[in-house]
Amino acid sequence: MQQQPLRLGRPDGHTIAYLKRASKANGLGVLWLSGFKSEMTGTKASALDAWAARTGRGYTRFDYFGHGASSGDFRQGTISRWRDDALSVIDQITEGPQLLVASSMGAWIALHSALARPERIAGMVLIAPAPDFTEALLWPRLPDDARRQIEVEGVWLRPSDYDPEPYPITRALIEDGRKNLLLDGPIPLRMPIHILHGMSDPDVPWAHALRLVERLASSDVTLELIKGGDHRLSSAPEIARLENRIDQMLARL
Repeated sequence: MQQQPLRLGRPDGHTIAYLKRASKANGLGVLWLSGFKSEMTGTKASALDAWAARTGRGYTRFDYFGHGASSGDFRQGTISRWRDDALSVIDQITEGPQLLVASSMGAWIALHSALARPERIAGMVLIAPAPDFTEALLWPRLPDDARRQIEVEGVWLRPSDYDPEPYPITRALIEDGRKNLLLDGPIPLRMPIHILHGMSDPDVPWAHALRLVERLASSDVTLELIKGGDHRLSSAPEIARLENRIDQMLARL
């Protein structure tokens, strides 16, 4: 039976939907951060819930504002808003140190969360990390007419390979993204970080992950390239690899 999500109230009256599996043993909790337009019931997030049930680990997942079961209009979402959602979950829903496991845009949110709460974040496992994606990966690829539409009308509907409905790309998202860029300078995080990235990722080139590695202050950063892997890395062998890397990181921490 599918567990019904719980609700965390936000000061503006909106609610964050979340699912939490209690720990059966002492140790780090695991917090999942989804990608852009992804939900906490996605393939990898759900697979990790089954992994947590088998291992007895505490595990929390949630939907950002405007995503999944959470309230709000996706078009009003920004990186700052979604970062604040993550910080609210860390502060009010989780207990003790956390291992952040994050996919794509979720890695951008995870990095900001770790910078804001360094005492709560023990390490990270990042999947196809996409920090700065709005400026470094999205904006340069947009056709001129799409840029004009975003600047003049405030939104452009981008066709998606992952959803039958197009993704709204808003001027607010682009402008707020520019306020949250991380890759232009050092990122002062010194925790262990393991990165998984597919070499056939059409959305986030693996060179983008290499740029992140170069910017991180930590000397304990590993980039694992998966030949033939796509952006999602959600096949059964790829999920098994993810679970294995999480187990290894938890054992170290």
